[in-house]
Amino acid sequence: MFNPLQQLGDLKKMRDQAMQLQRQLEAEELDIQKNGVNIAITGNQKIKVLKSNGRSDEDIREAVNEAIKKSQQVAAKKLSGMSGGLKGLLGMQ
Repeated sequence: MFNPLQQLGDLKKMRDQAMQLQRQLEAEELDIQKNGVNIAITGNQKIKVLKSNGRSDEDIREAVNEAIKKSQQVAAKKLSGMSGGLKGLLGMQ
């Protein structure tokens, strides 16, 4: 039987988990070194430090892409740990 109040409770739980995950990602920091470029990026993909030491634009671009890829992997791992994920919200066990 369809229970809209139960779904609202489930939605609030998912929202709370998402907000907690966002805080965890903000606190996560990755240090990437590639082609002589150093980047510190948070789990929510905010660049904190970018040191290029005179490197070319291509070297910088590659290092930034690597940093973003790593932060996406961290986010995906944390997101997969959310209980139920979207399947639980949609009633798909």
